[in-house]
Amino acid sequence: MTDTSLTRFSRLTTRLPKVVDGRIRAMAIASLIGQIVLILTGGAVRLTSSGLGCPTWPRCTAGSLTTTPEMGVHGIIEFGNRLLTFALTAVALIMLVMLWNLRKERKDLFWLAVGLLASVPAQAVIGGITVLTQLNPWVVGLHFLVSMALVVLSMLLVNRAYGRAGRFMDRTYPALPSSMAPTMLVTTAAAIAAVVLGVVVTGAGPHAGDANAPRNGLDWDLFSHIHAVPAYLVAFGALFAVVVTLTRRIPGTFRSGVVLLLVLTVLQAAIGITQYYTGIPALLVAAHMLVSALLVAAAVNAADVARYSPTA
Repeated sequence: MTDTSLTRFSRLTTRLPKVVDGRIRAMAIASLIGQIVLILTGGAVRLTSSGLGCPTWPRCTAGSLTTTPEMGVHGIIEFGNRLLTFALTAVALIMLVMLWNLRKERKDLFWLAVGLLASVPAQAVIGGITVLTQLNPWVVGLHFLVSMALVVLSMLLVNRAYGRAGRFMDRTYPALPSSMAPTMLVTTAAAIAAVVLGVVVTGAGPHAGDANAPRNGLDWDLFSHIHAVPAYLVAFGALFAVVVTLTRRIPGTFRSGVVLLLVLTVLQAAIGITQYYTGIPALLVAAHMLVSALLVAAAVNAADVARYSPTA
């Protein structure tokens, strides 16, 4: 690196945050929102049968990097989902740059940002494999699960940026009963299990992403009922945590988090039951996917805060 380049780099680093400030927190929130939006747009691709709107990868067609008028609305929807990956990569890269001066002091934030930056392009490759395998349901399911894992990483990043968990947690947070950390850990594990089983259910259902896409051949009705079992555990765990925090009058972030988790769990159950008895309409499936991402984020948030909070 030349002297001029070093000078420019030095000038840049002096403008970057030296403490966790609003810029870093804003990028953490942007990352979380972006990952949830990616799940929603991925659902739109599947539910509008646009999974092969761009029939090849990394190009949209054999002769074009982008969608063409001949591809119609399906090409626009599928290519739009691809473009969002570039936006998420930019957010992750900006976050990493923002943390440059803090890379040693706040390794927790820095390495989470590195993980997000590395994972977003990897997710794009998995998306490409789904196209090249003609929407194999297991690969499509993996694509969704990796997106959900990125929601988890983003939620952990947000919590640490706001001092809600981790080594640098705000120590003025109220103490929680010792039962809360294991309860929320089990609840979060159940939420993740429900998501995994939901992927299996989706792979057996009618929304394949394309009229000719294969299905996994499993019994959709049977796995729908199996999928509900961990959902009951999530509801029980969230309800237990809400009752404990309210009866003991525990204020603050954890109480707000578990109340939100309970509300999302009830909403998700209502959507799931309604779609089951109404023939799995696409709009309800999209709502179910969106709430599943929000629910996992809420569960991870509650478990993360409970793990690092002082105990009474």
